[in-house]
Amino acid sequence: MPPVPSDLEKDLLLKVARYLRQRNWDDVPVMAGHRFTVSPLARGEYNFNYRISAQDASLELVFRVNRGTQIQRNDQVLYEYRALDLLKDTGVTPVPHFVDDTRSRLEYGILIMEYLPGEPLDYTRDLEDAARLLAVIHQVKAPEARNTLIREEAPLSLIYEECAGLLGTYFDSDLADDGIRSYLRDLLHWAHEAKAKEVYYQEDPWPCIVNTEVNSGNFIVNRKKKTLHLVDWEMPRWGDPSQDLSHFCSPLTTLWKSAFRMTGPSKQAFIDAYARHINDRHLRDTLGERIALRDPFVYLRGISWSAMAWVAYQGQFAGIKNPDTWHTLQRYMDLAFIRSLFDPILKL
Repeated sequence: MPPVPSDLEKDLLLKVARYLRQRNWDDVPVMAGHRFTVSPLARGEYNFNYRISAQDASLELVFRVNRGTQIQRNDQVLYEYRALDLLKDTGVTPVPHFVDDTRSRLEYGILIMEYLPGEPLDYTRDLEDAARLLAVIHQVKAPEARNTLIREEAPLSLIYEECAGLLGTYFDSDLADDGIRSYLRDLLHWAHEAKAKEVYYQEDPWPCIVNTEVNSGNFIVNRKKKTLHLVDWEMPRWGDPSQDLSHFCSPLTTLWKSAFRMTGPSKQAFIDAYARHINDRHLRDTLGERIALRDPFVYLRGISWSAMAWVAYQGQFAGIKNPDTWHTLQRYMDLAFIRSLFDPILKL
C-alpha cells in the first residue's frame, strides 16, 4: 500500500500543477504542446517526486521537487541534472529534460526527467544485469568542460571526515548504547590510521562517474522490456569504481530493503560479472585490491549515517521521517550486527 500523502505533499502537488499550467513549454521539445495531470509518485528524505502525464496519454515524466541536500550544495538540483546530462546516452539512467533552480515560480528546485516504470532490483535475479549496468556507467567519458562532479581526491580521508562528523551526533547523545559507542570509537580510531592507505588510489587512479547510492530501491527493473536503470543521482562523484562496487555489495546496502546478504562466493560472482564488461585490463586486474581497501570505509560510512539518523529520528531530523527507514535503523544499531560487519575484516 502506498504511503498516505502528507499535507506538504498535497500542497506541493497543487503547486506543481499550477507551475505546469502557467509555464510555456515550447522550449522543452518533449513537453511542448502537452497539458499534464499530476499524481504523487514517491518521496524520500529530501525530494518529492510526482508523475506528470500528458492528457492524451502519450507521455509520462517525473517532476522532482528538491527540498534539501546531503552533500551541502546550494545548487543540489542543478548538480543532479548535470550528472544525468553526462549519462543521458547510456540507456541505463533517466534522461533529464528540464531543470529550474530559480525558485521564482516554486520555492524549491525542480527537475523533470524520464519516467521509468518497473520494480526495485532483486538481488537473487538481477546481479548480472546490475554488474553490466555499473560497468556501462563507470566507462562513460565525461568531457572536462561539462564534468562538475565533486572529485574524490582523497577518498578514504573524505569518508573518515564524514564519519567523524556523523558519529559525533551518536557519541554525544544520551540515547547512545555504551557498548556501541565504545566499539564505534575504536572503529573511528582505526579509520584515522588506515586512511593513509588511500595513496593507493592516488598513485593508481581510475576516475569515473560513481553514483555512491546503489541500493536496490534506486534501480528500476522493467521485466516486460528487459531493462534495468539506476535512477537516483543525488550524490554522484568523480571517483574510483570501488566506491559503487563496495557499496552495492555491502550488507548495509543489501539489507536496507531486503533480507539478502551476499556470501563470499556471491560477491565474487558479482565482481567477476562486472569485470567481464570492463574493457580496461588494468582495472580488471586491480579490482580485488581496490575493493578490499574500500570495503571497511564504506561499511563505516553506512553505520555512521545509521547511528546519526537513529538519534535524529528520535528528535530533530531535517528530512522526511520514513517508517521503513526507522525500522531498519533499529536493526542496524545492534552491537552484534555491527561486529558482524567489521570483526571479520579488522579483527577488532
